Amino acid sequence: MKLSEIKYEVPEELIAQYPLEKRDESRLMVLNRKKQSWEHRIFRDVVDYLQEGDALVVNETKVFPARVIGIKDKTDAQVELLLLRQLEDTMWEVLVKPARKVRVGNRIQITNDFGCDVIDNTTSGGRVVRFDYNGSDFFEVLGRVGTSPLPPYIKREADEIDKEYYQTVYAKKIGAVAAPTAGLHFTDELLEKIKAKGVKVVPIVLHVGLGTFRPIKVEDVTRHNMDSEYYEVPEEAAHDINEVKLNGGRIIAVGTTTVRTLETVANADNLAKASSGWTDKFIYPPYQFKLVDGMITNFHLPASTLVLLVAAFAGKDFILKAYQEAVKEKYRFYSYGDAMLIV
Repeated sequence: MKLSEIKYEVPEELIAQYPLEKRDESRLMVLNRKKQSWEHRIFRDVVDYLQEGDALVVNETKVFPARVIGIKDKTDAQVELLLLRQLEDTMWEVLVKPARKVRVGNRIQITNDFGCDVIDNTTSGGRVVRFDYNGSDFFEVLGRVGTSPLPPYIKREADEIDKEYYQTVYAKKIGAVAAPTAGLHFTDELLEKIKAKGVKVVPIVLHVGLGTFRPIKVEDVTRHNMDSEYYEVPEEAAHDINEVKLNGGRIIAVGTTTVRTLETVANADNLAKASSGWTDKFIYPPYQFKLVDGMITNFHLPASTLVLLVAAFAGKDFILKAYQEAVKEKYRFYSYGDAMLIV
């Protein structure tokens, strides 16, 4: 497939800069693949499209404040660090800005009792650093000085509102540098309504990294390589998913991260195998889905790995028509934008 086949225009004014005060009052476009039709609803109406015996699979990763500012030794130059992944204990892979000024051997001081030494370069242009700090919990220390690294299309600095809203209400396992944004629309009350309808809510984990959003720079999408991200599908989750599948229920995935995780652990019998590890699963048309029967997702950047996955699930032509409709109806796009349910 060619990258140019999945491009479209999104007016600047439709790119959401802030979340709605009430998560479940975002708009919801409901796409029916069989009928090739759509409806316009409010997100809390999603419960009307779920059925007793279905499973709603959610990604309970938790975003940590991965962006920190430090001072480089000797020159006192300001350096921005974006933590990408924990390699071991206090050793992390990071992106640095400005990269040309940060070399192996440099010391970066973030606060009086929190800093790091640059110990290696990465093949992708990042750095490997080793942190040292006073305290028993690294993420607790980081929480006092770091901020959420909002996507570049949000043209403002992260503030207090993002600490609450750039996190799902069911986030539990810390490790993501970006939110699984399809899940931002759920409230505790809406989840209780869904459970009361006889729908299993099944948690899995994929720690979202920047690779999810890394631009595709090749016209032939098969030549694009996804960065690896850590996932966990526990025994209980695999059991619940398989029970629903074998009983004729549907697996509704919340977000592209959940879709990629489920398709990673799908076996030859189209059932889920409990496992954990790293996945670089890249889904684009054509693709035969093994586990996922429906998905909830936001409206994504043109020519991105995210919209390629959605196009593989809904059909390229259908999804492009739906996006044109969304622009016409002035849906809000991207991380803090509106949602789509595809069944």
